[in-house]
Amino acid sequence: MQVIELSNHPGDMLADVSRRRRAAQSRAQDSYEDALIRHQAGVQAIRVKRDRAREHHRWWAWLRLAFAVWAEKRRAPGKPVPDQDDTDTEEKIKAGIAGEQLVAAGLGRALGDDWTLLRGYRNRRGEIDHLLLGPRGLFAIEVKNINATVHIDGDRWQADKYDNYGNLVEQRLITDRRGRSPSEQLNEPAAELERFLHERGQPVAVQRMVVLAHRRSRVGPSRHPTVYVGTSTDDVLSLVHDSDGALGARQRAEVQRLIRRDHDFHERRRR
Repeated sequence: MQVIELSNHPGDMLADVSRRRRAAQSRAQDSYEDALIRHQAGVQAIRVKRDRAREHHRWWAWLRLAFAVWAEKRRAPGKPVPDQDDTDTEEKIKAGIAGEQLVAAGLGRALGDDWTLLRGYRNRRGEIDHLLLGPRGLFAIEVKNINATVHIDGDRWQADKYDNYGNLVEQRLITDRRGRSPSEQLNEPAAELERFLHERGQPVAVQRMVVLAHRRSRVGPSRHPTVYVGTSTDDVLSLVHDSDGALGARQRAEVQRLIRRDHDFHERRRR
């Protein structure tokens, strides 16, 4: 299987979050060092007054200033603590990248040279993790690394998380920053790509699957899902093998050319 990386949005996000975290840590460290210098100067000034009081046998003043030195030392600025939110975000992005790589590697082992995986396609409606193009058609694949049981009702996705004893500990809706569920996040750019190909003489259906790649992901009771949902690369391969699509080599080459052209156009506009 040939792999073409159109863009690396998760990698770019990870680099951006890491860069912001390092910059914030550097600013916090600079502020800490400035505050520490001021604190040490304040402690030294009180010590000088204390020692002078002792030289002049002003014992009450000396005692008061001795306590003042002790109190001032206790007010030393604390060392900066890394921002846990940024660290958690980095870990989530890394987990997402690992999930995408796992799916790509599994497809690569199972599919031959007549298949192409285009990674990081983007159009005006969003981004698709993987576009799989081959003799049986065109497949849009969105990978989610969700440690939960996922319940689906149309385009409403909910994650239920359980502890090791089977107790429900968390319920939340699964949405992106724009409030879209994984199916909406996939359907919108996939429908736009389908329209783009049709208008250019390639009436190719884009079949769509969301893969829940986390090893503890489960699909709970679902109603009227608007995309296929799987929990492994094998589920993607089942969708591929069951497909009745048929694309010849010449048509695949043209579809691939159009996909790359459309992606490049929207990348230039975004930048």
